[in-house]
Amino acid sequence: MALKTKIKEYREKAGLKQVELAELVHARRETIVHLENGRYNPSLKLAMDIAKVFSVSVEELFEFIEEEDN
Repeated sequence: MALKTKIKEYREKAGLKQVELAELVHARRETIVHLENGRYNPSLKLAMDIAKVFSVSVEELFEFIEEEDN
């Protein structure tokens, strides 16, 4: 399974820099970078904190998609 996220889209719409979002959710900027690139699966608390910043559900921000076997 791969993690697909809309964090970057929502962050840019809100006019936030990665470091600003990181400060709001008490995370490192690098964590936000990895989340936006789908290279990090957040804890439930972090996912909920980010969703709260944008006033959306966790499901709106994150989606697990099945990877096809080659």
